Amino acid sequence: MPSDEFSYRTAAEETWRIFRIMAEFVEGIDVLSRVGPAVSIFGSARARPEDRYYQQAVQLGAKLAHEQFTVITGGGPGIMEAANKGAFEAGGKSIGLNIWLPVEQEANAYQTISLDFNHFFVRKVMFVKYAVAIICFPGGFGTMDEFFESMTLVQTLKMRAMPIVLVGSDFWNPLHDWVRDTMLGVFKAISPPDLELCTITDSVDEAVAIVLKRYEQDRSLAGQPKTEEEMQLTPHLRVTAEGTLKGSPPVGPGRERQTG
Repeated sequence: MPSDEFSYRTAAEETWRIFRIMAEFVEGIDVLSRVGPAVSIFGSARARPEDRYYQQAVQLGAKLAHEQFTVITGGGPGIMEAANKGAFEAGGKSIGLNIWLPVEQEANAYQTISLDFNHFFVRKVMFVKYAVAIICFPGGFGTMDEFFESMTLVQTLKMRAMPIVLVGSDFWNPLHDWVRDTMLGVFKAISPPDLELCTITDSVDEAVAIVLKRYEQDRSLAGQPKTEEEMQLTPHLRVTAEGTLKGSPPVGPGRERQTG
């Protein structure tokens, strides 16, 4: 049996943990709410400067910066570094949402704004809260986690619909085929329209065009107004996509439907 002292200490530690989590949310929201419309870019930390996808991520970061979009990455090496580098060298806003890990991650040198997170789940909220689009390059488990969470938020309407662009057909087509043939075709675990939630391309220009077209079509996406001056003049218009859009509570036997 744990002692009363142990139980008290554990409860106190958990209480302080809540405040540390709150502090990460508060800092992230305070900083990122000022940056204007953003595009979050995910991809492998292991990509090298000589890799094709690293070079494409540099181009993408620069093109997005020229279109006045803030670039958000995880702040690390590889694709994250490349996208930050492109935005940084183009004179744009280049944000890194860095994560504390047991094995130290080196933050890249191309961040105009740098935030540190201890909790992955807080960091993932910040990735989508002020984004108008998600762009994924080839990557590992972290990239898959970020990609599928974004897909889930859009699919379940917990986040406003936004472009989810996958760069690299040689990497993403096999996954898309499995989703179509196995997840949908064999197990019926998703619906046919869910296949349209993302777009695969090999073109950086097409990725940017998709973001621009959707953003101009639907200014209710997170991140508007578009300029800093507009944000100061019309803060009430700012809508975010934090993945917490209000819905209806679960219903079923013995549960009354709630409203409001």
